[in-house]
Amino acid sequence: MEELYNLAKNLKDLRKQFGYTQTFVAKQLGITCQSYQAYEWGLTVPTLQNFIKLTKLYNVSCDDLLE
Repeated sequence: MEELYNLAKNLKDLRKQFGYTQTFVAKQLGITCQSYQAYEWGLTVPTLQNFIKLTKLYNVSCDDLLE
């Protein structure tokens, strides 16, 4: 559970650090804003494909997203 909380928090922090909106990130992933919000709220986890897209969008490693 801690990893899910860390992922959700890191996604929100990175998005704000980059100045992106949830809508912008969702469009980059090809998902709805509601689906992306669920990632930031810790309700769901990204698919592997979207997880990789997120690492590229923020130029971070997989470990960085989960720490």
